[in-house]
This record gives sequence, C-alpha cells and structure tokens, in this order.
Amino acid sequence: MTLILASGSPRRQELLRLLGLPFIVDAPEVDEHTPLGAREAVQLLARRKALAGAEAHPGCVILAADTLVALDDVPLGKPEDEADAFRMLRRLSGNTHHVYTGVCCVAADGTVRSGLDASLVTFGNMTDEEIRAYIATGEPMDKAGAYAMQGGAALWIEEVRGTPSGVIGLPLPLTRRLLAACGAL
Repeated sequence: MTLILASGSPRRQELLRLLGLPFIVDAPEVDEHTPLGAREAVQLLARRKALAGAEAHPGCVILAADTLVALDDVPLGKPEDEADAFRMLRRLSGNTHHVYTGVCCVAADGTVRSGLDASLVTFGNMTDEEIRAYIATGEPMDKAGAYAMQGGAALWIEEVRGTPSGVIGLPLPLTRRLLAACGAL
C-alpha cells in the first residue's frame, strides 16, 4: 500500500519518518483561505489537502496536516515579511498561546478519518534585539506563528503543554492512530 504525504513540509517529512513507513511526498495546491477560527481552520485545511491528494492518487493512503498558532483566538499563520514576523513574535513574547494541528487521513477505499491536536506553548520575554536577530536567521519566515520550536525559538519556549510533535507540525500519537485506522500500519 502506498502512503502519500500531502505536504511539502520538511518537518512533517522528518516526523513521519519516525514511524518507519515508506512514503511519497506530493503536496497538492489548495485554497488555504478560510474565515474560520484556528481550531476549525486546521481541520478544514488538512481535509482539503487530503482529499486533493486522494483525487490525484486513487487507491493510496493519503496523510495531510495543517498547523496554526493562535493567540487570544487570533490565528497567526506564516509571516508575510520580516515586519509581520516581528509583529507576531512581539505578540508571543511573554505570553501563552495555542498551537492547533489538524490531521486527515484518507484510506485506500476513500474512508476519511481526521483529528485535532491542541497544545499550549509559553514563551519567555524576548527583547526587540533578540527578535530581530532570530528573524535574521530566516527560520521564522516559513513557520506558523513565525517560530520553530525545534529551532532557534527553543531559547524562549519555557513550557509546552501538549504534544511537542504537534507543535512542530505532525502530532505523532494522533497520526499513528489515524494511519492504523486507514490500514497503513
């Protein structure tokens, strides 16, 4: 049975490799705009990606995910530019926020299974100079909330309540359960 990861994220690929399953990467283009809040948006977007993958690869198992950071129920996606990254990181500094990751799996027979992982992340205080230096590394520019827990932002993450792999972008316990339900494990 062929497993397709409907995501181009190197972090998701790295995490999925931990399950020891062979997979092919094919990230479909989907409309990522939605008026929904972060919890609902990640579930909808993961489903859109999985269904697009299933359409392109009938008879395969498709796995898709989407992650958003939310502070005070305001979703923080990937920054548009360095000023946007600065704004996001300034807001996260000294605060606790949610990280939501929706995961969707489509079985070879078309059965759809999905779930939501929610974690709380607490950032310590960051100075403006620290934020600028972190942005200068380029790391924040393609990450939800403008940070990577497994990267340089680890200097300021004081607490994670939830699934660390979910904060990175693919909650492994949930993913394992969904893949098993879809016959991929």
